Amino acid sequence: MENANLNAWLVHKSGRLAGTRHSLRDDVTRIGRSAENDVIITDAAIVSGHHVEIRKQGTTYRLCDLNSTNGTYLNGQRVAEEVLLDPPCVIRMGADGPELSFVLEDAPPVDLNQTILAPSAPLVIAPEEETEPVGMSKVHDDLLSEAVERARVARRMGTGDSTVVIMRQMLDTALHRTGRKFKAVIAVLVCALAGTSAYGFWKIQGLKKEKGQIDGQIQQVEVMLAHAKEDAPETDQLIDQLDQYQDEAVALQSNLLYRVASFEHEEAIKHEIRTLMKEFGAETYSIPPEFVASVKHFIEQNQGPDRSNMERALGQASKQMDVMRRIFEENNLPPDLAYIVLVESALTSGSVSSAGAVGLWQFTPVTARGYGLRVGNGVDERLDTAKCTRAACKYIRDLILDFGAGSSVMLALAAYNLGPAKVKTAIRKVNDPIKQRNFWYLYRARAVPPETREYVPKVIAVMLIGRNPEHYGL
Repeated sequence: MENANLNAWLVHKSGRLAGTRHSLRDDVTRIGRSAENDVIITDAAIVSGHHVEIRKQGTTYRLCDLNSTNGTYLNGQRVAEEVLLDPPCVIRMGADGPELSFVLEDAPPVDLNQTILAPSAPLVIAPEEETEPVGMSKVHDDLLSEAVERARVARRMGTGDSTVVIMRQMLDTALHRTGRKFKAVIAVLVCALAGTSAYGFWKIQGLKKEKGQIDGQIQQVEVMLAHAKEDAPETDQLIDQLDQYQDEAVALQSNLLYRVASFEHEEAIKHEIRTLMKEFGAETYSIPPEFVASVKHFIEQNQGPDRSNMERALGQASKQMDVMRRIFEENNLPPDLAYIVLVESALTSGSVSSAGAVGLWQFTPVTARGYGLRVGNGVDERLDTAKCTRAACKYIRDLILDFGAGSSVMLALAAYNLGPAKVKTAIRKVNDPIKQRNFWYLYRARAVPPETREYVPKVIAVMLIGRNPEHYGL
């Protein structure tokens, strides 16, 4: 840190920008999802709008968390407010979010936006034949290496369509450095590149068209399912058809050409739900439109009539929420599950339900005692934030284990609301034991009660707001 000649760099370790480097030349470098940051990370909802900043003080650098929702970690340890950076070290946004390496180097890497300057060499022209200049072979090797490296970086940064442009730039540079014989060779290469590009473009367009048709069929089936009556005989047939279309779409997406060229953009809310579902192990190609609409409805409700509850949770009660999230993390559960408490009690410890459920996590006396809480004789540990949250972790863990693999977290959410016995009674109406453990099948088939179909999107809505409150104006 004492060597002022060293250059400071941030290097992406994960995500689609893996390997991309950022030079820290300014006194302050800010990192987050918002466009005004110096280092912008948009492919991880766990990152706050303004998440963290690195401050240069002389020859030292300090890492400062900007009161981010999911916290900042340095070498696996959560940063309270500010900490000295001792390179090489790893900065992580959130408990399991994107990672950046902080390093010092005495020589910066080649700027890929600059053209390589090759040393000039004398040309030796034979009477009948033009020969390649001395040292020109190495220049061409350098140009090719630069083109490949620039293409790789472009791919990592999500600008894959730049590959042909980069190659064209390199060829143009080469043409200005060689004789007529080598220009003829390059002309052949240009023709080959043009032909390959044309074929690739035609093939990619065909794949995209095919996927568009499949997506249209999926959307049509989803609409039919949304209007199907409960226990309708055609429901299973429609869901089987939907599964077939989804399998075809996933197989098409795995095609190498499609992966190389495709830069699909979907609605932000749907993308955030999909990201959360992936973390919960409940990923699905097609999220039911009803489910998305329900999540949107509850987000708007938290932005409007229930705004005060969310503002309290993210403001004056934020330390209480941090305690609960940390307890979930300590119990190897997704910390975002702590936001269930907002739906259960709106963080009001004195709330009491008609069934006698009390406290932040709305435990009945029987359930509370079953999970180690003391209730009675003037003592009620359901009102103790830390103790009742640990009990909630045990309860949710049991529900996840009880409902098996796959989308068990989603079924656990349903069981927390309705009770495991009632959920089991409802899903046993489905004969197929595999489908009994598939939340998305049960949701589409309306095998879960209406209050559960409402409860799960309500919890997902508060989770999305909690992960990125600035995006939702909170």
